Amino acid sequence: MSSAILEANNLSHKVKSQWLWQNLSFSMKSGDRVALIGPSGSGKTVLLRTLSALAPLQQGNIRFRDRELSEWEMPQYRAQVMYLPQRPALPEASVEEAIREPLSLRVHRHKQYDRAAVSNLLEILDRDKAFLVKQTSHLSGGERQIVAFLRAVMLQPTVLLLDEPTASLDEKAATAIEAAIASWIDKGNNRACLWTSHNPLQLERVTTRQIRL
Repeated sequence: MSSAILEANNLSHKVKSQWLWQNLSFSMKSGDRVALIGPSGSGKTVLLRTLSALAPLQQGNIRFRDRELSEWEMPQYRAQVMYLPQRPALPEASVEEAIREPLSLRVHRHKQYDRAAVSNLLEILDRDKAFLVKQTSHLSGGERQIVAFLRAVMLQPTVLLLDEPTASLDEKAATAIEAAIASWIDKGNNRACLWTSHNPLQLERVTTRQIRL
C-alpha cells in the first residue's frame, strides 16, 4: 500500500494543439506543503482543477488514498481534495451564512459547524466577530478569499489545492493566512497542500518542495 495521500501518474493536458504539460508524475504525503511553479500560461490552474476533478483528466491517472479517481463518487472526492480559486464565488448572504452553506450538502451533513473554531481562525486573521455579519456582496476581493478559506477548513478536507490564495490580501493578512494554513496542516492527520503564488518569497516561506511546470 502506498504511503502517499494523492498521486498523479503520467498526466498530460493539451489545449488545442499545444501541450501544457506531459507525463507529469508526483505524489503528496501527510504534512506536505508543495509549491506548484511555472511561467504564466504553463497550466498551473488547469493542473489544480484537474487534481480536484473540476477539469477533465485527459491522460494519465490520479489516485487518492490508494483508490483510482474513477473509483470515487465525485462529491465525496471533491469534499476531500478541495480547490480554492483565486476569485471565489460566494452566495449572497452574511459571512457566517456563507461559511455554513456547504454543510447543507449531503456529503457534508455529518459535519458540525464549529463557531469557536471559526472565531479562533478569525482571531488569527485579525478579524473580529463583527466580520461574520457582513454581507458577502460588500466584501473586498481579499475578504472573499478569507471567507473561502474559512469555508474550506470548516469542511475538514484532506488536501487543499490553493490557487493564489492571498493574491488580493495585504502583507499582514497574507501572513495570517499562511499561519492559519500551517496550523491546519499541523493539527490534523494526513493533511497536505499544493500552493501556487506569484510571490516566490512566499513560496519559500510556506512550502518545503516544488513541482515545476
